[in-house]
Amino acid sequence: HVLPTAIQEPKEMGEICTTPGCVIAASRILQNMDPSREPCEDFYQYACGGWLRRHVIPETNSRYSVFDILRDELEVILKGVLENATTQDRPAVQKAKMLYRSCMNQSVIEKRDSQPLLNILDVMGGWPVTMDKWNQSVGPKWELEQQLALMNTQFNRRVLIDLFIWNDDQNSSRHIIYIDQPTLGMPSREYYFNEGSNRKVREAYLQFMMSVAMMLRADMNLPENSYLVREDMVQVLELETQLANATAPQEERHDVTALYHRMGLKELQSKFSLKVSPHPPTWSYVYLSVSPSFSPHPPSQGFNWTLFIQSVLSSVKIKLLPDEEVVVYGIPYLQNLEEIIDVYSARTMQNYLVWRLVLDRISSLSQRFKDARANYRKALYGTTVEEVRWRECVSYVNSNMESAVGSLYVREAFPGDSKDAVRELIDKVRAVFVETLDELGWMDEESKKKAQEKAMNIREQIGYPDYILEERNKHLDEEYSNLNFSEDQYFENGLQNLKAGAQRSLKKLREKVDQNLWIIGAAVVNAFYSPNRNQIVFPAGILQPPFFSKHQPQALNFGGIGMVIGHEITHGFDDNGRNFDKNGNMLDWWSNFSAQHFREQSECMVHQYGNYSWDLADNQNVNGFSTLGENIADNGGVRQAYKAYLKWMAEGGKDQQLPGLGLTYNQLFFINYAQVWCGSYRPEFAIQSIKTDVHSPLKYRVLGSLQNLAAFSEAFHCAQGSPMHPHQRCRVW
Repeated sequence: HVLPTAIQEPKEMGEICTTPGCVIAASRILQNMDPSREPCEDFYQYACGGWLRRHVIPETNSRYSVFDILRDELEVILKGVLENATTQDRPAVQKAKMLYRSCMNQSVIEKRDSQPLLNILDVMGGWPVTMDKWNQSVGPKWELEQQLALMNTQFNRRVLIDLFIWNDDQNSSRHIIYIDQPTLGMPSREYYFNEGSNRKVREAYLQFMMSVAMMLRADMNLPENSYLVREDMVQVLELETQLANATAPQEERHDVTALYHRMGLKELQSKFSLKVSPHPPTWSYVYLSVSPSFSPHPPSQGFNWTLFIQSVLSSVKIKLLPDEEVVVYGIPYLQNLEEIIDVYSARTMQNYLVWRLVLDRISSLSQRFKDARANYRKALYGTTVEEVRWRECVSYVNSNMESAVGSLYVREAFPGDSKDAVRELIDKVRAVFVETLDELGWMDEESKKKAQEKAMNIREQIGYPDYILEERNKHLDEEYSNLNFSEDQYFENGLQNLKAGAQRSLKKLREKVDQNLWIIGAAVVNAFYSPNRNQIVFPAGILQPPFFSKHQPQALNFGGIGMVIGHEITHGFDDNGRNFDKNGNMLDWWSNFSAQHFREQSECMVHQYGNYSWDLADNQNVNGFSTLGENIADNGGVRQAYKAYLKWMAEGGKDQQLPGLGLTYNQLFFINYAQVWCGSYRPEFAIQSIKTDVHSPLKYRVLGSLQNLAAFSEAFHCAQGSPMHPHQRCRVW
């Protein structure tokens, strides 16, 4: 039962804590709030108004939030440890520091200019738009299967067809080959068709492509031929627009059980033969001094899937088995691809494939190439200034060598005894999740029992994997053993990382799934749930204030990391996670009764969030379908964390009061929960994230989850019918 919360005067509310930790927390909370606002009218403004008033989005950022500031502060710590030159580093750490120095070595990067990129274009089979005779020299020998395999294995660019190795959804102990629709050059398929602001982005993208091609032509001492370049690049954008059109939008890909199709190679070949046309469309002859009878290669027999897949796997010395199975996620896409491949010439295909690599490598080139990208970035993110160099470099090294950088971070900034405190919180929140199942009228007993088993079977990883701190454990150095960086070759170092990333992932095909593998590095401000592993992960980077501290009141820890724990646990039971059993296998453990009611309960949230119209995104509505999983997790997480807090108090837990706030413990819980999400967006990025982000906008994460929680209205005495206490509430967990 929920303990009644009278608004007490602070003097009756236990000891006021004046330790440094409490004073810092009180000051943070006070500065973030706007107490002049009415909590029952708009709790987000009440909790975050002060923060929003004090912060301007920096020119380098598309969004600025409490989360982003924590990430900024973490980067400052990483800068310190990466720049600290000591002699006794282990090899993995030496390499991370070398990679960082090569990234910071701007004078060399400027001096080398486009040369490193020009060096690899040959390996790629050339970029036709930057060559005068590609159709005659390379065209006749060109093969789509080999090109796609090269992109995949050497450069980790999965273009046109996304082939990757992952845990088999239906058998979580093994890996399997997946084939899916690819990503595109722009962040979301919408940018390719709709008008309005999307058109601006599209035009900036085309201009960016053309500029880079012309710059490289000039560097190769070729005539500018801007007319030819434009023709070529318009074709590339047209091809990519067709590909975008062939992909299924995010909201149609929510049900993993409907996406998953396992088949043998023969079936794959017969279902999706993708007849490839040899003839360049006739218009191209006008611009290419080629006689119309010329054909790049004789009519092909369609796309050879075995050749493609075997070429990819050969890079890690794996042979396809005669009965090898693949899982196709992107069936509608492959059906549409046939008509596209048929229309475009080898030249346009190759122009596109190489563009996707060039696009990825721009960041590793000299400044003038980044300048060519500036207008496109402005249209896309609203940012007018590139991130300061050391932040770019810290972030690059951290994402490419997360274990090595994680070991530096943990040594520098993570108090080891946090692990136990967080483990206790996980046990408390998990216990509440299980107890709360009893309250759910929409679920029958047999499904509740299965849900309980699954919750009890969730494994947790906290802070960091032990091996990264163990001097004698060779595992960390072995992870990076095939990398050999050099201080003046940042570009080539980057290529090594791309290749190593591709190989690391492909090698797994014949390996058993390692259940203890960490899916993310330690120096990350985030948390994760993996449905295939039924595992929750809380990296060291998120185990800090405002989320967690041993030196702040428990109300803040429950409202912070406690809510995050509940959120990740609930992901195991959201519209995606619910399809996996306690061992991470995609298996239906629901009765028809419970499954039907789950859909009805979810429907309520789809409508609730779908009705929020977001001023920053041209008043577009939040997509209630795409954000459903995160909204279910937010709602369940805050409910479970709050109950766990009340239970801890009822069992004799003594909390501390913060000075100068005059808030009850319960109110403090909700304020810290809300303040984790204070932040604002640039309009350009709001328009992008409403299409691509599976999370609701920060403000609606807070409002949506608290409007559904009776305990919130009790804590702040919100009358029914006030915005924070609506007549209808939604609840799944």
